[in-house]
Amino acid sequence: MIIVMNPNATASQIDNINKTLTEYGFTGHSIHGVNRIVIGAVGDRQAIASLGLEAMAGVEKVVPIRRPYKLVSREAKREDTVITVKDVAIGGESVTLIAGPCAVESIDQMMLAAEKVRLAGAKILRGGTYKPRTSPYAFQGLEEEGLKILNTAGRFAGLPTVTEVIDLPSLEIASRYVDILQIGARNMQNFRLLQAVGQTRLPVILKRGLSATIEEWLMAAEYIMAQGNSQIILCERGIRTFETATRNTLDLSAVPLVKELSHLPILVDPSHSTGASRLVASMSRAAVAAGADGLLVEVHPEPCKALCDGPQSLEPEDFTRMVESLRPIAAAVGREI
Repeated sequence: MIIVMNPNATASQIDNINKTLTEYGFTGHSIHGVNRIVIGAVGDRQAIASLGLEAMAGVEKVVPIRRPYKLVSREAKREDTVITVKDVAIGGESVTLIAGPCAVESIDQMMLAAEKVRLAGAKILRGGTYKPRTSPYAFQGLEEEGLKILNTAGRFAGLPTVTEVIDLPSLEIASRYVDILQIGARNMQNFRLLQAVGQTRLPVILKRGLSATIEEWLMAAEYIMAQGNSQIILCERGIRTFETATRNTLDLSAVPLVKELSHLPILVDPSHSTGASRLVASMSRAAVAAGADGLLVEVHPEPCKALCDGPQSLEPEDFTRMVESLRPIAAAVGREI
């Protein structure tokens, strides 16, 4: 359920509500909207009536949430959530571009990539340092050394950084170097990892699982938010279907549907979804038209020499041209790049 507080509710009244919830075995999560605070309460629905919350000072109304995911639902918060990382907003009026190589390979590669994507309009630098690969013989990433390189390149270009974490040890190390954590498709339902990420309070990009339904995806986000971390950014990266012409099937219908169901911002990854650089620009334009809050794009200075996912990576010049083609589409749907 959610407890909608009056616009003029005091801090002590809010504290009193949370104290009451705790006494009855509920966990309360304050969700800050534009004009008021609501408190999401997770616990036994049968005990709600006995709390008498609607009669307590500062309470406007108590509303049960019908969805299995509570805190991430649009019922819990009507306004869109905007997540700010340093001075970059994700989920606001701008379409946020996150770009960089699939994998950190060297300091020279990352410095060049960082400068190129920044000049083209990217606001956040991506780079994989822990690479969970289908084959155990494929390049697995530079791990902590890669994190140091990514951090250096990000500071050089003045861009926040994001990398994927794959387990608890990588989470502990990466949290010291990057601004945003990423949970990949293979770990979307790694619930221990989700809970640990929820305890870090760092922003997190949560990718949709290979065969996950939208409800399962939002339930995974609920695991993170239930630990107190509301800085969650969803990412549609294509799902596994019968089609083999592309790497995955990009489900663009997920963008408006998720925006209907949840207040969280949503990105689209046109690189992993298609697996082909020639399709990335078209799918990026379609994603912006569908209402995506940002794009997660792989850009490599020399894709033909990439140690990971070269065929789906754009060259910096192609990324620049793509960004320019996105601007009029963003303007047409009331956004900007």
